[in-house]
Amino acid sequence: MTSAVSATTSIFAPGLFAGQVAIVTGGGTGIGRAVALELGGLGAKIAIGSRRPENVAAGVQSLQDAGIEAFGAPLDVRDAERCEAYVAEVLARWGRVDVLVNNAGGQFPSPAQHLSPRGFEAVIRNNLCGLFYMTLAVAKGAMLPARRGRIVNVTADVARGFPGMVHTGAARAGVENMTKTLAIEWASQGIRVNACAPGTIRSSGTLQYGEETLELARSATPLKRLGSVEEVSRVITFLASAQNDYVTGATYTIDGGASLWGDVWPIEEPRP
Repeated sequence: MTSAVSATTSIFAPGLFAGQVAIVTGGGTGIGRAVALELGGLGAKIAIGSRRPENVAAGVQSLQDAGIEAFGAPLDVRDAERCEAYVAEVLARWGRVDVLVNNAGGQFPSPAQHLSPRGFEAVIRNNLCGLFYMTLAVAKGAMLPARRGRIVNVTADVARGFPGMVHTGAARAGVENMTKTLAIEWASQGIRVNACAPGTIRSSGTLQYGEETLELARSATPLKRLGSVEEVSRVITFLASAQNDYVTGATYTIDGGASLWGDVWPIEEPRP
């Protein structure tokens, strides 16, 4: 079968990930699916996981259709024991994990005053706690014993706050600090830990916001367009590769310059 990423379509060398195993959480849709296809097309064996079994099945099928050796299983990253069991399944199948892309996550738009404590906690558990549980399971189960590995955390563009999504803004800021901390703690173990912060990307994950909101984001972006999942995948692929050995603890912003200039949250005039 034809590889998902051929020498004519990829900026990366063919076989860059040959012999490696990559876990991509949330790998059945959106950015995760694009990353899984790119890493797999460059030679990696791919394991994906999602809370929704239908996303796992569809993701594995798309990978196999592209000639990629793939494994998928239900995975709720909020459950630390399930993260450990999932990693054990991957190790039992392939004996190693070289790359972890922490892409699973989710949130919903809400002004802070309308956000319930339960809603806030749910997003923190998913986007911050769950990412740590998965990272720890992979590190302890595979990367620290092997003294090698690449971890890429997918966060969000929260450099100037995240009005309308205070829950995920807090979680993603925590992930950026976690990225720096683990990069230092595990530097001597051959593990590189980085993050990427996409701006508004046209994908299955942003459909819930509606075209009006997406148009506001587009107009507030200096490049005057939304990003694509493939553009995010290219950055993740570099950070996940063995060619990246001197970048660690960094967060790469992929937003068309929006964090430097545009604002999509209206601010009311102060009331007397």
